[in-house]
Amino acid sequence: MKKMVWVLILSVIMIITAAAGCQTGTEEPGTVRIGSLKGPTSMGLAELMERAEKKETELAYEFTMAAAADEINAAFIKGELDIVLIPANVASVLYNKTGGEAVVLDINTLGVLYLLESGEAIGEVADLKGRTIYLPGKGTTPDYALRYVLAQNDLTEADVDLQYKSEAAEVIAALTENPEAAGLLPQPAASTACMQNEALHIALDLTAEWDKVSENSALVTGVTVVRRAFLEENEQAIQSFLKDHARSAAFANENVEEAAELTAKLEIVPKAAIAVQAIPYCNITCITGAEMKTLLSGYLEVLAGQNPEAVGASLPAEDFYYQP
Repeated sequence: MKKMVWVLILSVIMIITAAAGCQTGTEEPGTVRIGSLKGPTSMGLAELMERAEKKETELAYEFTMAAAADEINAAFIKGELDIVLIPANVASVLYNKTGGEAVVLDINTLGVLYLLESGEAIGEVADLKGRTIYLPGKGTTPDYALRYVLAQNDLTEADVDLQYKSEAAEVIAALTENPEAAGLLPQPAASTACMQNEALHIALDLTAEWDKVSENSALVTGVTVVRRAFLEENEQAIQSFLKDHARSAAFANENVEEAAELTAKLEIVPKAAIAVQAIPYCNITCITGAEMKTLLSGYLEVLAGQNPEAVGASLPAEDFYYQP
């Protein structure tokens, strides 16, 4: 009888302890499910992916990569992914679409846009006046970013000839056909273009040009987003992930050749040779807290000023930004 009483007491204690762990967010999840896109936003995850595969991480991770954001977004909304690395404006769209369920943990990639030319005519934004510029996608974030930088340098749409292509490969082909034109491309497509056409080189870094004309924002490419419910139940795990992410991003920047081999092995990019050229220009980072909020909110305000639908019709509220 006494034995049964002790068993009951121990069972009650275990239930109470488990409940307390859930309420305070101290219970570790079984596996953290992470989704990302092929390209720069995943390059900063390569070292973490490798360590997780070798079971050298404190948390268990499961990674899913996709070529397009739609696939990742759908899985996130369904609760099939806990953390996703997606374009900054898409995170804002998700926040609005899910009623605030998307919370940004960090900026994982700053600007990856570069203006290429064959000659030596472009040394500053003012030199773009009268030039033809090929770029992928009208009404996309590269388009908005270029228009913002042009406007801040007193150039209007009448001053430049913006020619839109459906994809980066078409921009690269157009630059070969028209050597007098310039082209705006993201990494690693910009590095691929320069490798395919030796006459091409980087004339302007759009991130640097953005920084020259804006004090309270940055050209942000990718952010890391967590489901609010997952964050509230597993905050300690999120803190561990952020440490892992920061370490992995630093590895990519400090060990370019090794990171390039990893990105090719993990099929983030087609070839290590492309990644070696691209990584130094990808602005891979892990910016958190107040700095993240300042830079990202400023960037989203710029996009919203051009087209509110680019951020999901309205700017996200304060709870969009994770402040540990």
